[in-house]
Formats: sequence, structure tokens, C-alpha cells
Amino acid sequence: MADPALVWFNEDGCRDVACAGGKGASLAAMTALGLPVPPGFVLASWVLERSVDAEKLRRLAVAKDHAAAQALVAGCEPRREEIVAAYAELGEPLVAVRSSACAEDSEAASYAGQQETYLNVSGGEDVCRRVVECWASFFSERALFYRARKGSLEDLRMAVVVQQMVEPKKSGVLFTVDPVQRRRDQMIVEAIYGLGEQVVSGEATPDHYVLDRAGATKREHVPNGGVLDASELAELAALGRSLEEQFGGPQDVEWAIADGRLYLLQSRPVTTL
Repeated sequence: MADPALVWFNEDGCRDVACAGGKGASLAAMTALGLPVPPGFVLASWVLERSVDAEKLRRLAVAKDHAAAQALVAGCEPRREEIVAAYAELGEPLVAVRSSACAEDSEAASYAGQQETYLNVSGGEDVCRRVVECWASFFSERALFYRARKGSLEDLRMAVVVQQMVEPKKSGVLFTVDPVQRRRDQMIVEAIYGLGEQVVSGEATPDHYVLDRAGATKREHVPNGGVLDASELAELAALGRSLEEQFGGPQDVEWAIADGRLYLLQSRPVTTL
């Protein structure tokens, strides 16, 4: 059977990092465990290579000619018909379009922030445009610089995640260990009202909680007045413990609370311990 161009989070093939990249495979694994993940699909990692002059793109990447590489990718055609059909099947909601490289979020290195993410994308044509922009971001100057040291410049495997957005009242990140103090007996939660991208990008100062393994607060700094209550912190800690057990090690988790429900948006290994 030919390799599929597109896989859904609830399909077995989506749990394969070689197909869905680190981010896509993580979302599929959490979906398979019945965890609260907003639905979505992944454009498979091999579609980029089959949509461009692959040998030329490799030469440009190895030469670190980021401008020419990005221009080559920008002119390619994604699997428009399949993407638009899948987006319609999802219900044509607002979606997040996220890069998902196959080498990213491994135990050896986290590629977080190296490629682009686009939020609140609306309409099939805009989804297609953002897919190409995610591909192009894999060849930015910063991404090539990082890959020259942590990966392979000849690697063209870039999947793209398309995931239904939630409108969060609260969101943020959870570290199931303390990555700064390198302590495994405590967890770190950062939380803000609205979209958690403000925390990830450093645009806003979040509330900061240090929890014990059971989810009880040991210390807190709450410039936003206390975004999370004790029950929400305990629920986050419980999900964090579950993710550690399932994935076999400490996790860096992006989460959101919408309509009173906690959603998991991403989980990657903590690589700084």
C-alpha cells in the first residue's frame, strides 16, 4: 500500500514519528490513550519531499542557502485537494497549523521553537498556505543553523499538524520535573489567561507554581492573581504523572482549559536533565 499523504490522530499510522513527526506522533499517542486532545490530522512527512525538486532543496540546505531554499519551497504545491477535504471533515473550524519535524522532540534534542506555528487559521485555502509556510520554516536560517549541529541538513522530513483550536479561558505549560533545579520530586506549572502561546513566546509573564508530585502547591508567584485553583493544579499533576508513565520519562506539556475542561495540546520529552 502506498504511503498515505494524510493521517488522522486516531489512526495507528499517526503514532509513527517517521510519518507524523515528533509533535504529530505525540498527539496521536495521547489520543490513543483516551486523553483529552482536540482532534486533527497530519500531512505526512514525505509529502514535502515529493512536492519539490528534492535534490535541489537538499543542495541548498547543505549549502545553508536559506533564502533560496525557502523560495523553492514557497513555490511548491501542497496536496490541496486532500487537505481541503480533511479540513471540511474536521468541520472547518479555526485550527492551529504546526510544524512537526521527524527529528524533533527526541530524547537527544528538542526542536521546540525552531519551526513555525500558526494559530486561528480559517478556511481550506489558508490552511494550505500555512502548510507551505511551515515547510519553508524548516529551512530558515535559524532552523538550518540548529540542524547543522543537532540533526542533518539533508533531512527533508517535515510533517505538518492541523488541529482544531480550543478557545481557552486559561492555558500554559507543565513540566513534570523542575528543569532548572533538576529536581524530579517537584513539577512546574506556568499559567495565563487566554492563549498559552503568550507563555511559550515570552510575550507575557505567567503565574508560576511549584508543585509536589501529588499536585499540592509548595511555592507560587502569581502576578496574574492566581490563574489556577488547587483542583486544577491537582488535575494537571495527575495528567503529568500519567504522561510520564506512558512516555517513559519527564515531559514538557502544553495545556489549555476551555469550557471547564482540561485539554492537552502537546507533550515532548524534557531534554535538559
